[in-house]
Amino acid sequence: MRPTYSRCQAFLLAILLACAAIITGGRALRGQSSSAAPESYTIVKNVMVPMRDGVRLATDIYFPTRNGARIEGKLPAILERTPYDKDHSEDMPAYYASHGYVYVAQDTRGRYHSEGVWHMMTDDVNDGYDTAKWLVAQPWSDGKFATIGTSYVGGTQHALAESNPPGLTATIPSDAMANAGYFGMRNGGAFELRFMNWIFFTAPSGSRESRDPGTRAVLEDAQQHVREYLMQLPIRKGTTPFKLAPEYEDWLVFELSHGPEDPLWRQPGFDVVNNVARYKAVPTYLIGGWYDSWDLQTTMTYMALSKAKKGPVKMILGPWIHGMHEHHSNGQVDFGTSAAIDQEAFSLRWYDHWLKGVANGVENDAPVKIYVMGGGSEAKLPDGTHEHSGYWRDEHEWPLARTQWTSFYLHRDGELSTGQPAEASAKITYKYDPANPVPTIGGNISSAVGIMLQGAWDQKCSSVIWNCKDTLPLSARQDVLVFMTPPLEHDVEVTGPIDVKLWASSAAVDTDFTAKLIDVHPPSKDFPAGIDMNLEDGIIRARYRDSLLKPELMKPGQIYEFTIHLYPTSNVFKAGHRIRLDISSSNFPRFDVNPNTGAALGDERGAVATMNTIYMDKDHPSHVVLPVIPE
Repeated sequence: MRPTYSRCQAFLLAILLACAAIITGGRALRGQSSSAAPESYTIVKNVMVPMRDGVRLATDIYFPTRNGARIEGKLPAILERTPYDKDHSEDMPAYYASHGYVYVAQDTRGRYHSEGVWHMMTDDVNDGYDTAKWLVAQPWSDGKFATIGTSYVGGTQHALAESNPPGLTATIPSDAMANAGYFGMRNGGAFELRFMNWIFFTAPSGSRESRDPGTRAVLEDAQQHVREYLMQLPIRKGTTPFKLAPEYEDWLVFELSHGPEDPLWRQPGFDVVNNVARYKAVPTYLIGGWYDSWDLQTTMTYMALSKAKKGPVKMILGPWIHGMHEHHSNGQVDFGTSAAIDQEAFSLRWYDHWLKGVANGVENDAPVKIYVMGGGSEAKLPDGTHEHSGYWRDEHEWPLARTQWTSFYLHRDGELSTGQPAEASAKITYKYDPANPVPTIGGNISSAVGIMLQGAWDQKCSSVIWNCKDTLPLSARQDVLVFMTPPLEHDVEVTGPIDVKLWASSAAVDTDFTAKLIDVHPPSKDFPAGIDMNLEDGIIRARYRDSLLKPELMKPGQIYEFTIHLYPTSNVFKAGHRIRLDISSSNFPRFDVNPNTGAALGDERGAVATMNTIYMDKDHPSHVVLPVIPE
């Protein structure tokens, strides 16, 4: 029996900011607004739209008005299908209604005011189609609509497009859930614990069961103890207060116990790449961030759609964490004011052209626009961040055609260089103890409130990281292997996907290997200890070393080849900086901790420490492949 599933939330403000619909701010990136905008809007609340199985979904309709009267005639629409509570804010619906669009906001199945039982993404293909069919049949519809939304709501856009719906004319999936079995829900076979956090924060707000005040209070109390539950994995059915919200409990147990080989992850709604043939060919603008949890999946989606669909398909990638496109800083780093975009104005330009025929030139924009991070003064700004800066650049494809794929090899003395190792035998063995995992300090994370930091951070423990036991840099840990280039003689731009190739063995039948790319800033007046700024990270669960679809345990002591896919980035390592690669076996709580026992996923009742070995000799040349862009 297939369990029931979950979605991103917009109840808690912090979660909303990280996961929910786009919030405005900053300034537009080459954006422009429609002319002759209406003055106001009027709302029709909770229209119950029937789905094919009789379940009704609560839907609000924002109609544009002028001089206090609703504008008559047939109009284009913008559709938002959200699990985040359609009532949370009227700002975005009001904005688009004020520019002549009918804005349609709908609670997805089983959430807030909608009927039915919630399942993560799997109902959104059919529900999206049925909603589209209803929408274009309305007397006010001109037969065209576009979709909008971030994170899970970006995923509902993809799910809708996979249904080939009538009337769909343009989409802007932003930081969108996609290809979740490969990266996102699972990453190299490891489970991304932000989704456990997501369950803890969504079930107490919009679930059917939370409509009962007593049940909601119990779920909210459990929410306050998410860190303690993280230390007691696995979650077993019926053993936590989430048994009161069975579809959420079922989904949490399922996702913890089913790896990437499960066919669920490749069905429409979860997977774009394997369902691209059924994806409707409409103008699509993908928005992503270098520190977003869906960064790699956004580029995977762009590569699949741009090759298969006329679209046009475009993509913009900025130095953003999840949903924070209107911000120009994250973590401890400022990327310059030009990094922020006003996403409403940015999106309006796309909608105006494709739905209204406005000649604003958006169709002539470059297929790919990226923000190249780095090059700043690295000075400390008044808010305590350091000025890393960056700039926008137009590109024609992804990955960039002029990329020089450059291997940087690991050496026994800690050097990272383009020279291949010459030693006949070179290795480093370290102890990986699941009871003392390497703490997560920033990275590509959403749904992080209460358990993780997001974005760019100096890789040093502190009191703001709850599972740090000291205030030492991560490089001081015995289970973190550090490899660095000498100070660079000239700037080096790295833009694109990143792969780490390791030769490794373990005393265990299963373990994890992690990798993290870091921009090492030299000491300065403002930062006398320098800065170890994280860029991207990744993981591979050893049983998935050869295939995500066919797990196989290891033979202790046998050397295997592993590939760790880091998320893509674009960063200039300035002259004087160092390129650093950290290798370890944990990154918690970004990823679940491997107990080293080979137990079935979701049934890891015990854990043992093990000895893991990384090889770096001429027959086992472990290295990272960096996408270097020539000057």
